[in-house]
Amino acid sequence: MAQDRAEVLMETSEGNIRIQLYNETPKHRDNFLQLVKAHYYDSLTFHRVIKDFMVQGGKRDANSPNAPNTQHLTPNTQHLTPSTQTIEAEFRTPQLFHKRGALAAAREGDDVNPERRSSPTQFYFVWGRKYSERAMEFTENRLNLQLTPEQREAYMTIGGTPHLDGTYTVFGEIVEGLDVVERMQAAATDDADRPLQPIYILRATVVRE
Repeated sequence: MAQDRAEVLMETSEGNIRIQLYNETPKHRDNFLQLVKAHYYDSLTFHRVIKDFMVQGGKRDANSPNAPNTQHLTPNTQHLTPSTQTIEAEFRTPQLFHKRGALAAAREGDDVNPERRSSPTQFYFVWGRKYSERAMEFTENRLNLQLTPEQREAYMTIGGTPHLDGTYTVFGEIVEGLDVVERMQAAATDDADRPLQPIYILRATVVRE
């Protein structure tokens, strides 16, 4: 683990997740830290969960306001990045990829967002699946992926979602609490991929900057 990386502790209703943010993606790192410091994420839910794929949070909506033990929080988010503003994509290095446990920014689709700019608030934790050698080769050929040996090894031993590489900005990774995401991604959901039992971000705090 890089000791000079900023770290965030995300306390959730399923357990705690400790995240390191990449210095190679400074726009996303600084934006995420700003939101955490302003308590933006406190009391929000993980509003989109897809088994064997990912869990997504960061959307403020009618289902988020009353998380357990956070009713006392009254975050002032007026100064934060407007929801209509997006963040420039940061695809600087193939070393930042969609391995299991990666933190990445959600975004609008290519049809309305050809520059693949990121949402200022919504993020997801990657789960994905493990690939056999044969499945890895098939995926690389079908999607014309140019994966590094490090990427291939990670996707076969750890798991992840290689088809998202180079299209969504990865800006951090989980260093503690991957088991929490494992429980989250297995949650029962409705037809809109929303968990039937809400999964809350109780609070998020910066533990190292």
